[in-house]
This record gives sequence, C-alpha cells and structure tokens, in this order.
Amino acid sequence: MTTPRWDPAQYLRHAGHRARPFADLLARIPALPGDRPRIADLGCGPGNVTALLAGRWPTARITGYDNSPEMLDKAHVDHEGPTAGGRLDFAHADLRTWAPTEPYDLIVSNATLQWVPGHADRFPDWIAALTPGGTLAFQVPDNIDAPLHALMRDLAATPRWRDRLAGVLRRTDSVATPGAYLDLLTRLGCTADVWQTTYFHVLGGEDPVLDWVKGTGLRPALTALADDPRARDAFLTEYRDLLREAYPSAPYGTVLPFRRLFAVAVKGA
Repeated sequence: MTTPRWDPAQYLRHAGHRARPFADLLARIPALPGDRPRIADLGCGPGNVTALLAGRWPTARITGYDNSPEMLDKAHVDHEGPTAGGRLDFAHADLRTWAPTEPYDLIVSNATLQWVPGHADRFPDWIAALTPGGTLAFQVPDNIDAPLHALMRDLAATPRWRDRLAGVLRRTDSVATPGAYLDLLTRLGCTADVWQTTYFHVLGGEDPVLDWVKGTGLRPALTALADDPRARDAFLTEYRDLLREAYPSAPYGTVLPFRRLFAVAVKGA
C-alpha cells in the first residue's frame, strides 16, 4: 500500500458525516481515571474531532498524533492551544512504531487504524501504557467489500492501470473481524465492547461519492498518479462512471451506505 498524501480541505468537505461515528464512539467511553486525564488521539488528521475530546474532558492534556505534515499543519492552526484547565496539542508520529512514553487515561483513534498494517500487534503496548481503569477506543471503516472499494480495486487491476497501481490500494484484510478484536482485547485484560453500525449518508452535489472517497480511500491512487495529471484524471473519470452506476442519485441526494466497526476496551483496575 502506498503511503497516501493527505489533503485536509478535501477531507473536511464531508466533516459532519465523518465526525458522527467519532461522536458515537465518544458517547460509549466511560469516565476516565483522575481529574486531569492524559489523552492520546492516534491519527488525529486536521484535529477537528480531537477538539471534541477537549469538549468532553476540558481539563485533560490531549495530544493528537499523525504522520501527515499537511494534516498536522491544519490541526496546529485551527485547534492547538489551552483549554479550560488543560491543553490540546499535536505531534508527528508513525503509528506502526509509536509507543507511549508516559501513562495515558485514554488512547483513542478515529478512522485511522485501517491504514496501519499489523495495528492489532500494537495493542499490547498501548494497553500496557493505560492507567488502571483507562480506555483504548477506536472506530474504523468496515466496508472494504462495499462497491466504492471493490470498483476501485477492480479498475486498478485492469490492463490500463495495473502497472501503475499494483499494490497501491488498501488491502482487503486491513481490518479484522469484530470477534477477533473482542477476543484480543479481552485476552489483554480489558472489558471490551465491540459493535458495528451502518450509516446511510445522504450526500449532495455532483458525484458526491467520488468527492467523498477522494478525501480518504482513493488517496493512495491519487498519490501514485500525482506526477501524471492526465493519467490521474483519466482514472478518476473511469472510476466516476462506475460509481454513478453503483450509487445512483435520487431527488433528495445520493445515499452512501457506510459500515463502521467500533471498540471500547477498559483496562482492569
């Protein structure tokens, strides 16, 4: 998989829909130990959902971690600074190797771990760093079999594109099953709550599903074709036509069904 280059403006075009799963995850996180909790947001992106953590725990010291310079620049400008008794800041980190250097009351991740090969192997280190009663919580897209991904993969594998895009896109096993996460988190000494939700996003505008995926799942292909604008535009045109057929528009908009997987794991006290 190609490491994608991120575009904060494109990502934030659907910020409301993208933030809703994080709000649902946040609602299931229990009270944290201590009055001034320490929180890590892994894969914070432009910081818009990290700011929701400060709203929930205003006295917390919160650090958002990401490996995209573009996303971190946006987060620094828009969200960094003191909160009501705490602080929100951002730092560079590669989640494939990131290891906590201090205890955390909450380690949370929103729509990021699907980009981190072998992320479940990092759970033992992350949970070991939680204070007793602390929480590891995450949500990830669980729709790699949905048309927007399947059509992208099929197109990338055609003779015209396979030499340019072979091995570029996210793997079909990038997210584990709910049962696998539940088993692992429980064996690591946590009380785990794992569930799935399918959102039916009603999107407006022209080719809104293409616009959505240009901010996320299509980023590796766009990155791989960035040095050839004509090829990039040709790929987008072919993919757009496939998406139009798979996600037809209605008078009220275009419906994008989107399944997500959630986990909240509380470390034993």
